[in-house]
Amino acid sequence: MTNAPIGGANLRGAVDLSSLVRPAVPAAGTAGPSAPASSAVVRSSTDATFTQVLDLSSTVPVIVEFYGQGVEAALTTFVPQYGGRLVLVTVDATTNPQLVQAFQVQQVPTVAAVVGGRPVQLFTGTLADPELRDVMDQVLQLAAQNNVTGSVQVDAEAAADAEPVEEPLPPHHQEAYDAISTGDFATAIREYETAIAQNPRDSLAVAGLAQVSLLARLDGVTADDVRAAAAAAPESVDAQLAVADLDVSGGHLDDAFGRLLDLFPSLDAAGKNLVRTRILDYFEIAGHDDERVGAARRRLTLLLY
Repeated sequence: MTNAPIGGANLRGAVDLSSLVRPAVPAAGTAGPSAPASSAVVRSSTDATFTQVLDLSSTVPVIVEFYGQGVEAALTTFVPQYGGRLVLVTVDATTNPQLVQAFQVQQVPTVAAVVGGRPVQLFTGTLADPELRDVMDQVLQLAAQNNVTGSVQVDAEAAADAEPVEEPLPPHHQEAYDAISTGDFATAIREYETAIAQNPRDSLAVAGLAQVSLLARLDGVTADDVRAAAAAAPESVDAQLAVADLDVSGGHLDDAFGRLLDLFPSLDAAGKNLVRTRILDYFEIAGHDDERVGAARRRLTLLLY
């Protein structure tokens, strides 16, 4: 049994892992499956050492695989195929309760990612190689959208044994990927818009456009100024949209949705259209399977009709 792979950019709606910054005392437990051998690309972690993973994820996207209860980690030979562009961290779910709670692990294997210090739920169970490769490709694209484009040094012999990695991104996606990595959000927006014009069903381009548009709007602004402007002008659509962007960037989707949906009934037709469009962008950023998206969608529908 598996969950659907990530659809678009889920990063901003993720659970905050700040509670794990202070190392905890490892929980005692009985011995389970042996931890995979450590290398630059495949590592193990615990409740007490996960701060190192959060730090690493600001440079290179980290895949986190929970194993235990007789189930061995399964991605130890797959992730190294990416030549250091991804790092695998394995966690024994039987002895690390804080991480199990933070990642909402209900069964093993459970696989997630951490990008820029924030987690992204990926899937539970196992996937066939083509589906697994698609998930990893989406993680890399999401990482690029958040300027996490580094890599780790891979042992030369291991790299020689690795199988070929994923097919290249479509041209406009690659151009957007490259532009985001240099902070050129305007170019990335144009590339995603071109990809959507060529294929309106390109869901990754739609999600990418929503994500990079948020990054562009937040570029150069300060949280204090945004919140002060919103407090001074509670009826200003632009001011409330700006603070909602700030909430989404911090993972506070409920706050963003609540702010805009509370404002919605008082707006004229033009204001309502601006808010509706922004909320739809947030749906793409968070992922349509997010429970908070479902609740906000139902409330928006009631307000519209």
